[in-house]
Amino acid sequence: MPRDFLKGVEDQYDVVVIGSGLGGMTSANILGRAGHRVLLLEQHYKLGGLATWFLRPGGHVFDISLHGFPHGMIKSCRRYWNRDIADRIVQLKNIRFDNPQFSLTTTFNREDFTRLLTTDFGIAPAKVNDFFDTARGMNFYDDQAITTRQLFDRFFPGRDDVVRLLMEPITYANGSTLEDPAITYGIVFSNFMNKGVFIYEGGTDDLVARMKKELQSNGVDIRINCGVDRIHVKDGKVSAVETHGRRIGCRAVVSNANLRTTILKMIGPEKLDRDYVDQTEAVRLNNSSTQVYMALKPGEEIDESSGDLFFTSTAEEFRTDLLLSRDITSRTFSFYYPRTRPSKKERFAIVSSTNANWADWADLNEHDYETSKQDLVETTIEALEKYIPGIRNKIDRAEAATPRTFNHYTQHEMGASFGTKFEGLGVSRALPQQVGGMYHAGSVGIIMSGWLGAINYGVIVSNEVDQQLTSESQHT
Repeated sequence: MPRDFLKGVEDQYDVVVIGSGLGGMTSANILGRAGHRVLLLEQHYKLGGLATWFLRPGGHVFDISLHGFPHGMIKSCRRYWNRDIADRIVQLKNIRFDNPQFSLTTTFNREDFTRLLTTDFGIAPAKVNDFFDTARGMNFYDDQAITTRQLFDRFFPGRDDVVRLLMEPITYANGSTLEDPAITYGIVFSNFMNKGVFIYEGGTDDLVARMKKELQSNGVDIRINCGVDRIHVKDGKVSAVETHGRRIGCRAVVSNANLRTTILKMIGPEKLDRDYVDQTEAVRLNNSSTQVYMALKPGEEIDESSGDLFFTSTAEEFRTDLLLSRDITSRTFSFYYPRTRPSKKERFAIVSSTNANWADWADLNEHDYETSKQDLVETTIEALEKYIPGIRNKIDRAEAATPRTFNHYTQHEMGASFGTKFEGLGVSRALPQQVGGMYHAGSVGIIMSGWLGAINYGVIVSNEVDQQLTSESQHT
């Protein structure tokens, strides 16, 4: 008899949270802590969304997206999760770049960027400070017509090398391009460059386990393998969600699923204003990525001089289209040492990540798809050999993930690793005006940028839900 994943689920909750990415889990935790009855539904068999992990034979554990988030994660985790989680966040101090234009190492904070730009790149200190102050001063209400390219042209005209240094890590972090609104770059960059790049020491499996424990302590009912097929609306307000053929009543819904999926599939266009549906259909998905996971044999090591994050490229110049090309020229290597992923056995692993287009992988037949994945693995190891000679013989296991992989496990449309482009933010924020009690906290524009953006958007939305539920309770 198949397992009943809804066994013991109540018929009615105050709020149902769809999806257990960091935004969904944070919303559920805050609302549970506030005393609301919360049901968290996750379609996968693990919590975490893209912030998750997988296990392979030989005791190898691979993190999907652990490396690299801003210092603000410490404060957000301490306030909205617990000190136990926050205290495990540590700085990565060895960030490397190697490309035809420059090769350098940085601690990736404002002080060190200023040193590099003034000494190595010859930019006047006043110009550097003006750029950083401008980026730090950007907010959601700024002029969206100014592109990131125009921002760089204003401060560093003709300096493609400077653009590469300042842009490449952010493209890796949230899929930004030079043609996107400048604020999608400025807000994210200023978060990172202020105090550097951080990691959760212990691995995503440890983080998610601690988050699950915290959720349960706050009374959140967590159900895995429970994808939501439909959000029911009655008299202009959410009334229930449907999963496994069962309707579960609720006063509010927070969707941590893809924005377009939430609106166009779970709710349905027929329940919404035509103009709003048109705006939703016009929202562009962000790009996806490919990753290669490499685990070293027991006893083999990587010297820590290899770095924590390593941005490499063979392209003569920085171009967004080259970052997305199947003819890969740029790879970002994340190195996992025993200190960043402590376990009973000392393990070393490397994850290579490359931005990618869904269209380059979507229509391949199974034979060509598997061949392309293996080619991705082989060419990645070849690229890594340049920096770590003999690494091929040290690798115990290597496998690849593609946009199709991310689509399969997360159900994100077109395998989007970074949600939607910036116009998705306005559509996401306007959802409660279309359907009462309906909220979205997924990856949209600048708010979503990486781990910190995901958590903070969950905070924003959960506070709005709390206000709604509290107000309704006071008037009944």
